[in-house]
Amino acid sequence: QVQLVQSGGGLVQAGGSLRLSCAASGLPFSSSAMGWFRQAPGKAREFVAASGDITLYADSVKGRFTISSDNAKNTKHLQMNSLRPEDTAVYYCAQTWNTDVPTTREYDYTYWGRGTQVTVSS
Repeated sequence: QVQLVQSGGGLVQAGGSLRLSCAASGLPFSSSAMGWFRQAPGKAREFVAASGDITLYADSVKGRFTISSDNAKNTKHLQMNSLRPEDTAVYYCAQTWNTDVPTTREYDYTYWGRGTQVTVSS
């Protein structure tokens, strides 16, 4: 059974930092790609970042967010620095099946975490 367990998130002031983590079990971690998406209230879910054989970032987070991997723990982290109020959203991690090529498209990801709230106050 595939599971993605998310942790991290919370409330932070603008300019602050948070780290999200996503621990995967039940599938080959090194041969899959992980993406991060977010959904703000009243808005569609949008791509944030993804990593696999390459790393991708949305323009809105480039230079502020960084993905890192802890392969020994089957966990990836999303380090978020210089946070802005517009980063406020529920953040989801997602994993592909049988490919390590990351994409920006939600439908390319088979497994999803439950989401974690990130709130940035001004």
